[in-house]
Amino acid sequence: MCGIFGIYGHPEAAKMAYLGLHALQHRGQESAGIVTSDGTRLYTSRKMGLVADAFPPCELERLVGSAAIGHVRYSTAGESRIQEAQPFAVGCRHGSVAVAHNGNFVNVEAVRTNLETKGSIFQSSADTEVIVHLMARSQADDLAARLTDALRQVRGAYSLLVLTAESMVACRDPFGVRPLVLGRLRGGFVLASETSAFRLLDATYIREVEPGELLVVDGNGLTSHFPWGRQERRFCVFEQVYFARPDTIIDDRTIYQDRVRMGQRLADEHPVEADVVVGVPDSGLPAAIGYSQKSGIPLELGLIRSHYVGRTFIEPQQSIRHFGVKLKLSAVETVLVGKRVVVVDDSIVRGTTCRKIIKMIRAAGAKEVHFRVSSPPTKFPCYYGIDTPHRRELIAASHSVEEITQFLDCDTIGYLSVEGLRWSVGDQDGAHHCEACFTGDYPIEVSDHVRERQLKLVGT
Repeated sequence: MCGIFGIYGHPEAAKMAYLGLHALQHRGQESAGIVTSDGTRLYTSRKMGLVADAFPPCELERLVGSAAIGHVRYSTAGESRIQEAQPFAVGCRHGSVAVAHNGNFVNVEAVRTNLETKGSIFQSSADTEVIVHLMARSQADDLAARLTDALRQVRGAYSLLVLTAESMVACRDPFGVRPLVLGRLRGGFVLASETSAFRLLDATYIREVEPGELLVVDGNGLTSHFPWGRQERRFCVFEQVYFARPDTIIDDRTIYQDRVRMGQRLADEHPVEADVVVGVPDSGLPAAIGYSQKSGIPLELGLIRSHYVGRTFIEPQQSIRHFGVKLKLSAVETVLVGKRVVVVDDSIVRGTTCRKIIKMIRAAGAKEVHFRVSSPPTKFPCYYGIDTPHRRELIAASHSVEEITQFLDCDTIGYLSVEGLRWSVGDQDGAHHCEACFTGDYPIEVSDHVRERQLKLVGT
């Protein structure tokens, strides 16, 4: 649940990285960082908070060079403090190197313990720092080979950008769970978590970085390698359900189109007699449009979002999440009073936010509230970088649909089926996506002790 951006061969690399990270701000709000290279040395800036606050003009002027990588962070592993902010930049016997990472390693505890027994000293709790230590210990001759050595020792879902004084390397895990795309800008190359970053910069989208692919960008141009061989793609479907920006393109399809299809299919699977459809802004709106289109029930803006408050799902503290609902949303009484309302949202994770939204709609005078969810029940924790870490927090893991309906205080509830989700994203048998949060089918092996630790949390 982080965003990464890289650019090579542009005279204003720091400013381009700043703009690219701004377009990826929805992927992380805890901290932001940029590291640049002038061909001789690296220049680093990392701050807590939002991109716009972290990099005033004077800070960007200090970050000289024609190459840069950047990072916006939301922690699913590690703590929330400046020591965890990325990119990590260090000096070792191979020279200076910086790393920006999106994803999670599922065996990081064992690897870190092994490194510590051999004398490694860690400055953070983030799993990204493990990669830095593994690269520093590698005996390989070049950057790409050292990164390959490091990644052979970890297991998980990741997209990585690595910067040295002379070159930049990008790579994606063998299953392609986490996103990474490649583009061009004025003769240079750009990489980002989403294509939305390219649109802001007027960069030309080339393609996705393929699963298991490692790209080297330097003075000789761009070269592609597949050190792990080619695997079947298992892209995180939750990116399409919720996390990616609606204008992002995946597989030549926009996230917006897929979310509208989710709403259309949801109307087929869970019809209801109602007067108005209301989407929970912002991520629930495309599915609400689809539901309205297919059902014929008028769409209205019954909930208004304040854009001065962050996305509640990715706030790191539960207390902020609860308070943030009231700060973030307000009900439009003239739309809701006396109406039978269909409320469409993208997912239910813990249920607490949805419950408060329904309470708000009822307080505005709604006669009936029918909750519709444009994804299947989230029953299993994600170990690959999405914030559903503990099964005890997932309401669908331990409650029936009837119990969830009662807890949310809605008249009816309807989830999109797994088959409906697959139809919506153009993957009829689910072979090209990771759906583990819905099905429990984990494409990357998760150790038994990690699974058992999560399962024991249910009902506690």
